[in-house]
Amino acid sequence: MSENRNMFIAIGLSMAILIGWQFFFGIPQAEKQRQAAEQQRIVQQAQQQAQSDTTPAPGAAPGTTPAGLPQTGAPGAGRALTRAEAIAASPRAPIATQRLSGSISLRGARADDLLLTEYHETVDPKSPNIVLLSPSGGPNPFYAEFGWTSAAGAGVAVPGPDTLWTAQPGATLTEKTPLVLTWDNGQGLTFRRTFTIDDHYMFAVKDEVENKGSASATLYPYALVSRHGVPHVAGFYILHEGLIGVLGDNGLQEVTYAKMDKEKPLAFSATGGWLGITDKYWAATVIPDQSVKVDAKFSSAMINGVQTFQTDYLAQPLTVEPGSKIASSGQLFAGAKVVQVVDGYAESYKIDRFDRLIDWGWFYFITKPLFLVIDWIYRVVGNFGVAILVVTVLLKGIFFPLANKSYASMAKMKAVQPELTSIRERYADDKVKQQQAMMELYKKEKINPVAGCLPILIQIPVFFALYKVLFVTIEMRHAPFFGWIRDLSAPDPTTVFNLFGLIPWDPGSVPVIGSYLLLGAWPLIMGVTMWVQMKLNPAPPDPTQQMIFNWMPIIFTFMLAHFAAGLVIYWAWNNTLSVTQQAVIMRRNGVKIELWDNIKGALGFGKKSAAKG
Repeated sequence: MSENRNMFIAIGLSMAILIGWQFFFGIPQAEKQRQAAEQQRIVQQAQQQAQSDTTPAPGAAPGTTPAGLPQTGAPGAGRALTRAEAIAASPRAPIATQRLSGSISLRGARADDLLLTEYHETVDPKSPNIVLLSPSGGPNPFYAEFGWTSAAGAGVAVPGPDTLWTAQPGATLTEKTPLVLTWDNGQGLTFRRTFTIDDHYMFAVKDEVENKGSASATLYPYALVSRHGVPHVAGFYILHEGLIGVLGDNGLQEVTYAKMDKEKPLAFSATGGWLGITDKYWAATVIPDQSVKVDAKFSSAMINGVQTFQTDYLAQPLTVEPGSKIASSGQLFAGAKVVQVVDGYAESYKIDRFDRLIDWGWFYFITKPLFLVIDWIYRVVGNFGVAILVVTVLLKGIFFPLANKSYASMAKMKAVQPELTSIRERYADDKVKQQQAMMELYKKEKINPVAGCLPILIQIPVFFALYKVLFVTIEMRHAPFFGWIRDLSAPDPTTVFNLFGLIPWDPGSVPVIGSYLLLGAWPLIMGVTMWVQMKLNPAPPDPTQQMIFNWMPIIFTFMLAHFAAGLVIYWAWNNTLSVTQQAVIMRRNGVKIELWDNIKGALGFGKKSAAKG
């Protein structure tokens, strides 16, 4: 029996160590990384006063200017521009859809100004909209570009980032009206680019070239996503932010900014696929024709003191003969990573594994189905928090037979405690005979001594899957529960150390220990339910084990205070259901429920009664 208890303790300590490491080291380290990234962003913004508009072409070495893409200074060179000034520095065609606003720059025909009108920076609906794409020359440039390049020395003028395209006066890109841009290279080639957009976040880009000259021309279609500077990232190992793509047999490629900064350009060759740059909730990716073979590349280069990251593809060459036309088509996803929308694009456009744009992690087969169930229930009940509670009940129902056997075995263990105590006393000096006698008793009573581990082992993968769902899915972002919980993906905003807001003081502002004082109401509820669950069972005889089990609820309470509120609510509700289930099973097996006696003993009432007796 002692070996079994040691196993339980090892499992509990392992969980405590893993979560404790994240709490005491992971979170402070992530905060340091965030502050360092913010400081670096400020420095880089100051260095962008003469930022170049150079964009490495697909297949070119990072930091070089390919044929047909002239190197030009950013508008307003000599000082750093604001985002509004950078946008105003070039003529534009507006984007106006139900979910997006912004513009296409006529200089370079870039998608470099995009706001997500359905999403805000905070839970306050009056806070600014999320800015996804921003132009070069301003702070934090992030943009997508489609175009043509020619072989070095071919002498064919192709449009570049400084090319001024022509649009019809008043042209606006909407769900119903495409945007058509044209440019004549003066050598007999007329370039035509047509942007269309659906009712979500998918742009279709069709490039056409008409040859009115007397000589043929060979051109290479390309597309890229470029980001200048290292953005703020969450810094957690369970989430990927950076360069991403799926490229044929190469499979899913995920490269962080820090790793790409140290790596040489990564080259891939594939038919179809997709690639781009992703944040936690948003992404910009370029998608070639899925039947076309492309050469793709992830790269990073230092341009005018600013680290620039780029993903691009170069398609097979097309030759336009005199009097004929050629065309190349691609797509740009630029928006929120809504599961239903991303899955819909993967299915409707047959984009290879496009659903992996959302970081479901290694346990994809658990995480995504769990989200789909929660999302379906949410559509019925209208509240993600309630959906999590309902899913917890469903999971309890699914695993009820296994849990029932486990708790029944634990109940039998309680029933034979007097006999186990007698065996320990009888063979106190002979551990071998003691174990043999105990195993014979287990066999006689049909007891599985390790059955108590099963509920814990079942709960662990579900716990981490739900943690992943709450952390990476945009559906959970700013999703309210009831009362003070306005964002299930964020920690409980209250703290007991200012009486849950009654005292006008922020404990988090205390140096060094401030983060440990943010102990909200739901973590306390979770801690109480965990303590009650442990008190449902008699205390282990070993004083060291008693101390570990007594401190575990307190440790977990402080640890989970920094986790998403939805996860803490799940854990508290799961504990409550487990206590109820275990109590019912114990009563059915004729075992005394010692909950109140153990609670009284823990609070000291039992000791007083015993002393008085």
